[in-house]
Amino acid sequence: MKKLFFTLTALLFGLAACAPQPSEPSPLQHTNLQSSTLTVMTHDSFSISEEVIRAFEEANNATVTFLQSGDAGSALNKAILSKSAPLADLFYGVDNTFLSRALDADIFEAYQSPLLVEIPAEFQLDPQNRALPVDYGDVCINYDKAWFAENGLPVPQSLDDLTKPEYNSLLVVQNPATSSPGLAFLLATIDRYGEDGYIDYWAALKANGVVVVDGWSTAYYTNFSASSGQGPQPMVVSYASSPAAEVIYANEPLSDAPTASILDGCYRQVEFVGILKGTKNRALAEKFIDFMLSPQFQADMPLNMFVYPVNPAAELPAEFVQYAQTAPNPTRLDPADKREEWIQAWTDAVLR
Repeated sequence: MKKLFFTLTALLFGLAACAPQPSEPSPLQHTNLQSSTLTVMTHDSFSISEEVIRAFEEANNATVTFLQSGDAGSALNKAILSKSAPLADLFYGVDNTFLSRALDADIFEAYQSPLLVEIPAEFQLDPQNRALPVDYGDVCINYDKAWFAENGLPVPQSLDDLTKPEYNSLLVVQNPATSSPGLAFLLATIDRYGEDGYIDYWAALKANGVVVVDGWSTAYYTNFSASSGQGPQPMVVSYASSPAAEVIYANEPLSDAPTASILDGCYRQVEFVGILKGTKNRALAEKFIDFMLSPQFQADMPLNMFVYPVNPAAELPAEFVQYAQTAPNPTRLDPADKREEWIQAWTDAVLR
């Protein structure tokens, strides 16, 4: 999907155009490479353990640098605008909400990693292998348990509940034009209410005081009461894995998560990686994609970005299993060529 980085930065899920597919070396095999330096463009939520990256660098006599470029939507825009002079060799973090925009922009080279045979077909959304899946998670509404208990207010159980007067001004969401979780939540409402009804739903949310901010980080760390301890909104669009992060990174040991997810109206976000067209480091880029899909890298993601690995061979940490959640029936609506139309209609109804 996307997606989630909680070590005091933001969390949530690569791409290309058709190109010849050279034979692939094994993920960690030494080869003669054109360059010993690889640059990976990412969203700001990217995080992985230093020892994992060091293992790749040592095995390949290479240096890997990461170019964090804002939220997923902003990072993709930068990649598209710089496609005549690419800023990196790889792009990680475009998710299924922005996938068609990335593919239509023709900024990526195809690569059929040998590791794809281990990845379930449900995550392989680009048949040309320009976008290779790396992780997934569910975008849901998270709520502050203590706030609802202290105020004697029942937790909303559905999207419909959010328009009720007792929840006035209690929800913060992200702008779908700039934020991938914001777009994911918009798509969840379109899937639920249809193209003829979602604007009416958002008009009802607006009338009920929904708060809109540009990105996940502002929504979660500034507006959300459970994270900042003083934010005005006890509900936020985030991830079903967010409660696990709250426990693991708490200042004081916790026996239970202070937040939980409303599992109605969630969106299954998948994040992808791909090789930027024009890279001078094609061989090394291929090897890094193979590495990202390997169990070593995949098993390191949950406690760094709070996402689920797409490789079933990766073992999930016990804390993640205990506190993270997945929605029973998440939305998977593909925006395709309707994305801009839907976002514009949302903008006209909610921001103007």
